[in-house]
Amino acid sequence: MNGNNALHQDIPESISDKLRMSGVSTSRQKAIQQALENVNKPGFRIEPSAIIPLMKPVTWFPPMWAFACGVVSTGEDLASNWSILLRGVILAGPLMCAMSQTMNDYFDREVDAINEPDRPIPSGKISKSASWLITFGLIITGFLVALSIHPYVVAIAFVGVLMSHAYSGPPIRAKRNGWFGNLIVGLAYEGVAWLTGSFSITQGVPSGETIALAIIFSFGAHGIMTLNDFKSVVGDNIRKVASIPVQLGEKKAAVLASVIMDIAQIAAISILVAKGAWITTALALLLLLAQLPMQKILIAEPREKAVWYNAFGTLLYVLSMMVCAVGIRP
Repeated sequence: MNGNNALHQDIPESISDKLRMSGVSTSRQKAIQQALENVNKPGFRIEPSAIIPLMKPVTWFPPMWAFACGVVSTGEDLASNWSILLRGVILAGPLMCAMSQTMNDYFDREVDAINEPDRPIPSGKISKSASWLITFGLIITGFLVALSIHPYVVAIAFVGVLMSHAYSGPPIRAKRNGWFGNLIVGLAYEGVAWLTGSFSITQGVPSGETIALAIIFSFGAHGIMTLNDFKSVVGDNIRKVASIPVQLGEKKAAVLASVIMDIAQIAAISILVAKGAWITTALALLLLLAQLPMQKILIAEPREKAVWYNAFGTLLYVLSMMVCAVGIRP
């Protein structure tokens, strides 16, 4: 056995030791070892049924919703602008967000092999080279749809591609530090999508209130992304990804996520108060108050309740986004 072979044997053995110490079952350890072999196999493989899972449709909703909020906040007539709304929602979700997910799966394939070995690349259903083909196809299609809305939207879409690469890929790979990575995702999924909606429908500079809400809810989305990281704690620890739960511990991370989301909503409510939009102020305040007991449950059992809170507590947060968008309409 030469030194090179010995080196390659040390890697899975080291990971196996870490998995055992993390309490991972023997059957899952075997699945992870197979996934680690799959992620860097040469060749071109693609199972059509795995393409949609690679694009993670469950993640499309936030930018699609933010785009719609941006449109609603302008006060423009939706019926006469339905085509722009439809194309923009498709651009934000099934194209640009899906692109960011396929790109992230490529760069995160070794971490996913540990956290989610059944994902398309770790499971061997899609090779890493095939995943890039899908990513480039989404980018090109996204640019064409953006061009059909307005030439400036192409520039915004290009910025979205750069942000996706900065988050997932070298040399920046912002996701290796949760403070920066979560901020980029919040800006892309909420702020950029919101402002794109406002610009697309008016083809002009959004109002100051719209810009303020886009920034505020982008900040709040940092907390949502922190909750999303709870499912990856084991793999993040092994692969040295400094997510917020890894850096602070799960309980402190849950407290931080809740506080950030609450501060964002309080700031948004203050804009509604300044505008004198009392009905939407009351609705937004009720939505915030309803989240507080749910956050108490989350903080008590952060890892067990993170997915539950993302399904129900975060839903109230995104409803507040639309309430505030309605409240600032001219």
